[in-house]
Amino acid sequence: MLALCIESSHARGMGHFFRAMNLARALARGSRDFTFLINDHAPALQLLEQSCFPYVTVDLCDFDSDWEGRIIAAHRISTWVNDRLDTDIRHAASVKRRGIPLITFDDRGTGAAAADLNIAALAFDDREALPGVRVLRGADYLILNPVIARYRRVRKEVRRLLVTLGGSDTYGVTVKVVSVLRAAGRVATIVVGPGFKHAAELDAAVGSGFQVKRGVPSLIEEFADYDLAITGGGITPFEANASGLPCIVIANELFEVPVGLELERLGGSVFAGHHAEVKQSVLLSALPIETMSRAGMDHITLEGTNRVVRELISA
Repeated sequence: MLALCIESSHARGMGHFFRAMNLARALARGSRDFTFLINDHAPALQLLEQSCFPYVTVDLCDFDSDWEGRIIAAHRISTWVNDRLDTDIRHAASVKRRGIPLITFDDRGTGAAAADLNIAALAFDDREALPGVRVLRGADYLILNPVIARYRRVRKEVRRLLVTLGGSDTYGVTVKVVSVLRAAGRVATIVVGPGFKHAAELDAAVGSGFQVKRGVPSLIEEFADYDLAITGGGITPFEANASGLPCIVIANELFEVPVGLELERLGGSVFAGHHAEVKQSVLLSALPIETMSRAGMDHITLEGTNRVVRELISA
């Protein structure tokens, strides 16, 4: 039994949760047993209920009660997987005392040093020394939705623009982008995630020609109708590029800056900077859409999930 321990919140965002959902679907296809361990975040719990995936709500800030040990014993956990960015050494020690493998994703916290494996698919700064007994890094280990394969196509010009900046969009970057587009006479479809808390500001910012969508069943299917997307610097632009949808990437967090630069280097996206200093000229520039579309599909494949599953099973 694998434990998938996830943090999902307005402050953290929902990128870790959505990646774990893609991983869970791959494990389910392989008839591998797992359960989610997750903090009490209503939007994430609702999606878990809809998926019928097993889960237990836990207090991720509790470093004293040894809830990890009780979970491991009660659910016969054989491998513990963390996907919550910054884990604490006290938590890692509680897991490792039980003698089971500890695996973590893109982890820069103190607990990562105790991990048997740190899978850092979004680590592109070669100067960064990542903690962990063993580290796998780079786009070869991206966990992407396999549904992408159904919707891959080459875009040739921008007819429809999509804006989607995360399940929570912690800093309200969507509102800033909409304001820039509106001032330039551009329009777009805006997709907001289940943790979005800037509805009033967005409603005030949008004008005629904009469409706001909430609760989109599948962002991958939504991609199919568009020719260019403005996204954050998480998994979303990789999924978009893999489907042939070019992106303009804005880093919501500082650690997303190397992600945006790498995506630009691969050719399927351009980087518009950190959200505090968005380069408006990039948002409004004419882009070589067909060249970007083909580059995205060439460089972002769908093999990473299988690689990750093999690592988890062999841990």
